Amino acid sequence: MAKARRSSIDFAALQEKIALQFEDLDASDPSRWPLLPQTLSLLAVTVVVASVLRKTSINDFSSELSAAVAKESQLRGDFKTKLAKASNLALLKKQRDEVEGYVKQLESQLPSRAEMSALLSSINQLGIKRNLQFELFRPGQVLIRPYYAELPVTIRVNGTYHDFGRFASDIAFLPRIAALGNITITAKTDTSMAFDATLKTYRYLDADEAAAQRKVAGEEKK
Repeated sequence: MAKARRSSIDFAALQEKIALQFEDLDASDPSRWPLLPQTLSLLAVTVVVASVLRKTSINDFSSELSAAVAKESQLRGDFKTKLAKASNLALLKKQRDEVEGYVKQLESQLPSRAEMSALLSSINQLGIKRNLQFELFRPGQVLIRPYYAELPVTIRVNGTYHDFGRFASDIAFLPRIAALGNITITAKTDTSMAFDATLKTYRYLDADEAAAQRKVAGEEKK
């Protein structure tokens, strides 16, 4: 029976052969290197590139994850806010209706531009009814406000203190909004006095005035 041949490897010679492949390598031209150095260099470059790509990918994923977490937190906050509003929707609608009713009530006390003459005439008649004598009844410059127009009227009347007090009370109870201010009293006789005052009346803005105010408000926002 034949005996198996025993193979022997000369490790010293192999090591020397491998070492010779790494001698006198030209770093400027790797293409001329022996196979083993070329293979090991390519493997090293591959490992480095893979590590860099992996680290970059992890950093990008971390940034995306942080952004997603922040977005989730924001959405949760928005949801809670909207949920709270939704739960109070009935109450908010009731409050809105109350405010709209109050605004309509105030609007009903404001005359239009065409009705201002009638309002001023009725105020004049109230003074005459209270035995006051008008020396001056002079409307001033109309002041345009965001939602209404204000017309100041300078007045000077003669009469007793009590008659003027009744006149002021009559103005306060007018269905339209009017107010007396800047009152100055000058005694003329023992019973007669001169009253100088500013009467402020208010009215709606007409279509052109309202459009002009909306334009101004829009420009201020810009």
